[in-house]
Amino acid sequence: MSKILVAGGCGYIGSHTVVDLTDHGFNAISADDFSNSHRKMTEGISNLIGKPLKNYDVNLCDIEATEKIFQENPDIEAVIHFAAHIYVPESVEDPIKYYRNNLNNLLNVLECCMKYNVKNFIFSSSCAVYGNTKQLPVTEDTPFGDAECPYARTKQMGEQIIRDFCIANPNFNAVLLRYFNPAGSHESSKIGEAPILENTHLVPILTEVAIGHRKNMTVFGTDYDTRDGSCVRDFIHVMDLAHAHTKAVEYLLHGKNETTCDVFNLGIGNGVTVLEALNAFEKVNDLKLNYSLGERRTGDVAAIYADTKRSREKLGWTPKRDINDIVKSAWDWEQNKAWLTE
Repeated sequence: MSKILVAGGCGYIGSHTVVDLTDHGFNAISADDFSNSHRKMTEGISNLIGKPLKNYDVNLCDIEATEKIFQENPDIEAVIHFAAHIYVPESVEDPIKYYRNNLNNLLNVLECCMKYNVKNFIFSSSCAVYGNTKQLPVTEDTPFGDAECPYARTKQMGEQIIRDFCIANPNFNAVLLRYFNPAGSHESSKIGEAPILENTHLVPILTEVAIGHRKNMTVFGTDYDTRDGSCVRDFIHVMDLAHAHTKAVEYLLHGKNETTCDVFNLGIGNGVTVLEALNAFEKVNDLKLNYSLGERRTGDVAAIYADTKRSREKLGWTPKRDINDIVKSAWDWEQNKAWLTE
């Protein structure tokens, strides 16, 4: 079995990717210091993969500790890099924290890849790199706009670092994956989204209102030029997203990449409005949510969704789940995740 190092393998997307990699015959090991994930998440992952998860409790900004992972695992064939701080408001309040963590740990992992002859690298990027674009749907060739926050800028800078690294090391191959609004959880409800900081994404906010952790929520903006006046977003089920990383590993290991640094958008490709997502949640789960309609929120764009033609044709990846699957699995997880903090 090919060994894959998943940096940030106990976080939201990383944990689901470890499971998907294992389901498809890979030996996934993790590096996660639990700065934004629960230590008990390893129990859910281990249960799903049928063996104890090998996790290195390491801050990847520590080059010596990072290097020990590669020294102990000389058979690593690829790295999937999730490890990053991801909260937009926090990045605005403390940009130094985001630049120091998100860039330094990336540099350290790339340096170790070079030193220990690991030639395949998949980077967790974001649709945030496009900024406030007016081009719809967004393609991989859509020019970057100004970053809306320091978090987004670290993703833009991270992509450029990897591109420069590939130019300097022509035997090194990378895939940059740009996500559009991951949501939902594993169908078993044994792992799911459980950040340490307050949720800022729509779907987990819906589940927190439903279960009573929030009294209510606000739909920001009802006068956009969209189907129902609310913002349009492209939601992607986390298990479909996880499988895209497995496909990216196979893509590189089988030498299918067209350049040393290929880029793919990952989304369903069809926009869903905030109100449509909310209504789907209520209908699928037979619940009524306490919400109000509010004014537009500064920084929100009216619509953004992906053109996924390249990922379908080149990676051979097609998402299987829709917004109904997303909100059903998210609610199931919300009702079953109390064990994480017990």
